[in-house]
Amino acid sequence: MNDIKLALLGSPGAGKSAVLVRFLTRRFIGEYASDTNSLYRKRLSIEGRQLNLEVFDPCSQSSEARCILEEPVEWADGFVVVYNISDRTSFLDAKNILRQIREARLISSRELLDIPVCLLGNKQDLCHARQVREDEGRCLAQENRCHFQEVSAAESYQDIAALFTQLIRQVMDHLKYRADRRRYSGSKSMAKLINNVFGKRRKSV
Repeated sequence: MNDIKLALLGSPGAGKSAVLVRFLTRRFIGEYASDTNSLYRKRLSIEGRQLNLEVFDPCSQSSEARCILEEPVEWADGFVVVYNISDRTSFLDAKNILRQIREARLISSRELLDIPVCLLGNKQDLCHARQVREDEGRCLAQENRCHFQEVSAAESYQDIAALFTQLIRQVMDHLKYRADRRRYSGSKSMAKLINNVFGKRRKSV
């Protein structure tokens, strides 16, 4: 059974916890402020494969909160970065979070450069109070090479479920790619070692 680890990041009021609970339970809880980190677990079946999903939901991050990103960046297989389309500041925070994820991945490992990330514009039901245009979110996602979608945690379970399912599939593909690369690298190293050993023996004979 595969283990998939996701991290959910966003500023206060973005509705990230509401998005997550909607996905996990189909219920809408409304927004609440939390000053603690939470870890949610759920068993899923995708494409006939059984998965253990863990989602890290840290307390909301403002643009100044850099240290909170250190743990999830090292731990997670994929990220969901959430902003509120009716709050310009939350969009700027999401932009900063994406930048920090990118910088941390560059420092950590080349294998993490293409780790799956989704930029999520929440509260689409507040479109009448929109402060962030949809094309701005799409452009930011393109700059950071990640998926983009606008949703409403208050109105739609299907959109959120489809988004998480797509991200989990991307994570599964990414983990398989990394495992295949390691196996290929290990095979090349072993072949080189065998060649060196037998090559030396032939020379000595």
